[in-house]
Amino acid sequence: MSVASKVTVVDHGAGNLRSVVRVLTHVGADVCVTADPAQVRDSDRIVLPGQGAFGDCMQRLRASGLDDAVREHVAAGRPYLGICLGLQVLFETGLEHGEHAGLGLFKGTCERLPRVPGLKLPHMGWNQIHGDALGPEADGAWFYFVHSYRVLPSEPLASVTTDYGVDFVSGVARDNVTACQFHPEKSQAAGCALLERFIR
Repeated sequence: MSVASKVTVVDHGAGNLRSVVRVLTHVGADVCVTADPAQVRDSDRIVLPGQGAFGDCMQRLRASGLDDAVREHVAAGRPYLGICLGLQVLFETGLEHGEHAGLGLFKGTCERLPRVPGLKLPHMGWNQIHGDALGPEADGAWFYFVHSYRVLPSEPLASVTTDYGVDFVSGVARDNVTACQFHPEKSQAAGCALLERFIR
């Protein structure tokens, strides 16, 4: 197995790590799960999954030193994939249960999806993404979502969007950073294709 397919999954205490590890292994990655900041900092490529609240996630990342480790990994030009909260915390501020500082790697906020008559929150289930920022094969594909918050970038980013009463940014990419609001590990063939693209 090539060095390029070694992937570190960041364990910050919230997220369905087992499903992420299983699918990454299925698509050919050599997976390590760690909460060690030094290992995260020096990894070939990292995946930051997460479920739950923005502020709680950032508190755990800061308490363990994983916040700085992730920033240093990205600054070194190594690949990063964020899933769900792993997308949201890339931004400067989260507005879930108060105002919380994020990793600040991208300018913008994370705030609640607007309520649209006839649509429930959280946004849960299959939905389609539009745009090729996550790869041409992902444009028009269906992925599985579970979330009530969306990111609002305030700087130019390559992005994909999804319609849930309003169009919202469901994925971003810039340089070595890729992140998605949906869960590729729950998205069958389309999710496997996205994860396989990341490990390549």
